[in-house]
Amino acid sequence: MRMKLAATAAMALAAMPLSASAEGEVNIYSYRQAYLLEPLLNAFEKETGIETNVVFAKQGLAERLEREGRNSPADVVMTVDISRINELVERDLVQGVDSDVLNSNIPDNLRHPEGKWFALTTRGRLIFTSKERVEEGEITTYEELADDKWNDRICTRSGKHPYNIALFSSLIAHHGEEWTEQWLQDVKDNLARKPQGGDRDQIKAIAEGVCDISIGNSYYYGNMLQDENQRPIAEQVRLVFPNADGRGTHVNISGISLTKSAPNKDNAVKLMEFLSSPEAQRIYAEANTEYPANPEVKPSGLVAEWGEINPDQLSLQTIADNREAAVKLVDRVDYDGE
Repeated sequence: MRMKLAATAAMALAAMPLSASAEGEVNIYSYRQAYLLEPLLNAFEKETGIETNVVFAKQGLAERLEREGRNSPADVVMTVDISRINELVERDLVQGVDSDVLNSNIPDNLRHPEGKWFALTTRGRLIFTSKERVEEGEITTYEELADDKWNDRICTRSGKHPYNIALFSSLIAHHGEEWTEQWLQDVKDNLARKPQGGDRDQIKAIAEGVCDISIGNSYYYGNMLQDENQRPIAEQVRLVFPNADGRGTHVNISGISLTKSAPNKDNAVKLMEFLSSPEAQRIYAEANTEYPANPEVKPSGLVAEWGEINPDQLSLQTIADNREAAVKLVDRVDYDGE
């Protein structure tokens, strides 16, 4: 394996420079952990002979790109969540890619209209319910979370977390701000506790009887099932694909963008195209129990066992455009307050 991992924390970034002009290389700044990328990049290097160099960080990559400016060695940024991806666009840190391969492999709603980002995988924002205290089919939509029958029975992480903001942004797109504000207020009134923790913590809360319903990303559930210590907890909840019989389940993405400086642009575009290919899509989706962004590639393994997902076809760029409005609504109803 020739892939180089340059860092595992934001504090280490400045100390780990990458070559900006090495021939036959592509330099990657990544919010995604190295173990998820390793099999992908090994396959890419084997097929193309192009070496990959990776800097991983939990945060701070956009700021680093701004500091480095035109001298940045980074060719691409790999990240999760439409908000983080759109931040790169808003800060003018990435450039558009006009690729027939990418445009063919990635649907319109899962890529920027000017090619400034492309989805690589998707994950559903699902409803989790107690198998013991909630009947199958008793809740089937996001809208029903506002029903007062669920009073004191719902747990969520912070309303300001990007995953929830993306969901709320999608509801604004479908129903408008006034409706979404009332929905948020009603969901808050149904909470069993103050928003806290992560998506896995909501599943644990259901198992412990703190609440009966939560919302969370599908891959967290998959990761828990693959962990022998957390599997007994995850097995106590039932997956619900909200709005499956209507507009479809809200999805978020992991994605990739070509940086504005991109010293190895041709190699970078080759990598982007490879990552959208059926081979890479299968590898990437399986690594983190996610769904392929390429619609020609079917889910496999554990994800396939959950059944088909009917994803909302709403443009992720529309969701990104509604982000500011969603944040204001969360503040207005004091969703995270007592």
